[in-house]
Amino acid sequence: MREEKKIITDFKKLVLLLKNKNICKRAVVVWPEENHTQEAVCKAVQEGFIKPVLVCSEQTKKEFADKNSFQAFIANSPEEAARKAVEMVKNGGADIILKGFLNTDVLLRAILDKEIGILPKDTVLTHITVAKLPEYPKLLFFTDAAVIPTPTDKQRKEQVRYIVDFCHAFEIECPKIALIHCSEKVDERHFPYTASYKVLKEEGEKGVFGKCIIDGPLDLKTSCSTDALKIKKINSPIGGDTDALVFPDIEAGNLFYKTITLFCHAETAAVLQGTLAPVVLPSRGDTIDSKFYSLALASLISDSLYNKEDK
Repeated sequence: MREEKKIITDFKKLVLLLKNKNICKRAVVVWPEENHTQEAVCKAVQEGFIKPVLVCSEQTKKEFADKNSFQAFIANSPEEAARKAVEMVKNGGADIILKGFLNTDVLLRAILDKEIGILPKDTVLTHITVAKLPEYPKLLFFTDAAVIPTPTDKQRKEQVRYIVDFCHAFEIECPKIALIHCSEKVDERHFPYTASYKVLKEEGEKGVFGKCIIDGPLDLKTSCSTDALKIKKINSPIGGDTDALVFPDIEAGNLFYKTITLFCHAETAAVLQGTLAPVVLPSRGDTIDSKFYSLALASLISDSLYNKEDK
């Protein structure tokens, strides 16, 4: 009898999947000068899915890296640490980057640097979040809450491609992708981006993104609620059971992210996509669990989409 795949409905199941697949990735940790990053790294090491390499101050090397027998390189500033970490990835010495206690723009400058950077030319850089909300029966993927202000048609197409690949990495055979708007109607005059939704739907039907279902414009409720869909009498192949949301712009995505984490106490994990390796780019105020789950997400994505082997 054929064994059914166990659906990854929360982050604990994600960690279990990493263990079952014996996934362990080299994570370079940039400037881990505070406890949350250090505790998240230790937790990931204990679970066995990362091998950390720290780029840190001399004091952190002595007080944290050496005590835990972690490999470490000394940097004299966050800027130097960022450049060393990015160079390490570019030279094949690491599979994942985790941002520690430094400003995001410092790390992004190194990532986008023309000489040492790890964003290939003409590649779209975007941000993907995975969330576990208490009232939603499965993990919910969404993009973009942090990087692209107003996506062009090309950028939105790549956002869809990336997020479908993420869902496949989570062993979702045919992910349902909702293209979000404030209503279910195309309005080219006031919201020109809704016209591109039709193209994305057609490309989805042709298999451009692999096996998936794409529909939109849909609002948030009709994307995630079968009851809302029935009340509005809307016929959508997503059926109020979406796996992933593609937001129209960064304002919508960021507002959704902050709403679900503040008011719904959602657990989240997030990475940058488009770079030569997954980049975990947490806020300095993010929880230990959020950083830990983001490392788990990055490890799975590195193994599934980047096809790198640990050395």
